Amino acid sequence: MKQLVLIGYGAMAQVIRQYLPDQVQLAGVVSSMRSLECLRQQLAPLPVAGSIAELGLRPDLVIECGGQAAVRQHAMEVATLGLPLVIISSGALADDAFRHSLLAQAEQHQAEIHVPAGAIAGMETLAAARVAGIDRVEYISRKPPSSWLGSVAERQFDLHNIDTPTILFHGNARDAALGFPANANVAATVAMAGIGFDNTEVTLIADPLVGGNQHQLRASGAFGELDLRVLGKPLPDNRKTSALAALSLVRQCQNLHSCLKV
Repeated sequence: MKQLVLIGYGAMAQVIRQYLPDQVQLAGVVSSMRSLECLRQQLAPLPVAGSIAELGLRPDLVIECGGQAAVRQHAMEVATLGLPLVIISSGALADDAFRHSLLAQAEQHQAEIHVPAGAIAGMETLAAARVAGIDRVEYISRKPPSSWLGSVAERQFDLHNIDTPTILFHGNARDAALGFPANANVAATVAMAGIGFDNTEVTLIADPLVGGNQHQLRASGAFGELDLRVLGKPLPDNRKTSALAALSLVRQCQNLHSCLKV
């Protein structure tokens, strides 16, 4: 039986638990201090602690699904312990100093850091294309206006009254990922698979006509051209996040006990 620890226990974590393979056991949850006592009552007798060390476990896999702040708070400890870590809130890695420090710790302690595709497709294709050289990568995100509530866009736009597609942001992946921590982690994942944070073009759009969370990726280079679109249904309990992002974490759990990893 493989052991799993989750960092954070929100909507994505609940999907992971729902689809957890029989061969994988949820052994504990790491939570922020403000949620600690509430989760201990909610999840008892499952152990809930403020850090991996406090749990006293050496799980086979640690999955972060608690947001960029959770990555900054807990990822370094996981790497220092030499444990494999899956980061879905990849926008935290847009901070060069933090990313370099985390990877240095992981290398020193032989830990693995995994960044899954999450809500988008084509990351393995993009990374393969990078070998021969990529000239341009463009990522476009369209979500309903309500999905952008709580972001910096709320200061500049009347999100409640947007009735036509409206560009909230256009720039590079670094600024998108750090500026929209709950909405633009995909931009960071695309950047790391492709040509980097500063060279990846990102457009974030509030679109009242879109029927879900739409992610579009365009790339061109020596390999040819890539143009794909994913229209994902959002999580019912977190409209900012596509259900596919949570399911990509379930796939990480399935790979723990599978000899064939696709």
